[in-house]
Amino acid sequence: MPGLDILAAADAAANPVNLWGALGCAVAYSASLLATLDAFADLILARGDAPAGRLTPGVGLKFASKLAAAAIAVIAAGIVLALDDNWFAFTSLTIAFAVVVGIGVIVLLRHSRMIADERTATRASG
Repeated sequence: MPGLDILAAADAAANPVNLWGALGCAVAYSASLLATLDAFADLILARGDAPAGRLTPGVGLKFASKLAAAAIAVIAAGIVLALDDNWFAFTSLTIAFAVVVGIGVIVLLRHSRMIADERTATRASG
């Protein structure tokens, strides 16, 4: 029935974006962001406290579990936003998440480089 197809298409086009879903996904993105940054902070603090800068198995597991939980939440929220055709929220939240995690990675790498330089200077002087 051609008339039914037209009505279904018109009804699908008239559905607005689910703002409650977008809000829930934004909360999931922000919680994932905080978990990721907390994992980076744990890694930096553990390297400073641990002998020879190595992670204990417990700290490594804690770090990995926070990153895994963050990845699961971001992927699930992204799927929900994509299924809801809320591409603005999907794009803006993904860009914000990537930028802040990128800044966290830069800080983590800078800290690692600083620790390596200190060890090199200690070995050269001692």
